[in-house]
Amino acid sequence: MSKLTELIKKAFLVAQQVNRERATEMLEFELKELENIFALLLMGGLVGFPSPPVPLAMELLPYMEHELGIMFSRSDFAQDPLGALMGILDID
Repeated sequence: MSKLTELIKKAFLVAQQVNRERATEMLEFELKELENIFALLLMGGLVGFPSPPVPLAMELLPYMEHELGIMFSRSDFAQDPLGALMGILDID
């Protein structure tokens, strides 16, 4: 009987760990999407969205250093399908 309870405890611990990893992956995905939305809001004029007021955009621009680097690297690979694939996979 004690072996059965130990096996059940181990199964619950494994399920708990799997759920934690899934939750962490979802949070990381949401963070990347929020960063993308932030960049799109600030640099929306490049794709046809209304631009934010210039003083506000200039104040927030230093926070977009990483996103601007990604945007420029993706624009370099615009005609390169392999480069686009590597950009999607987030390989630097």
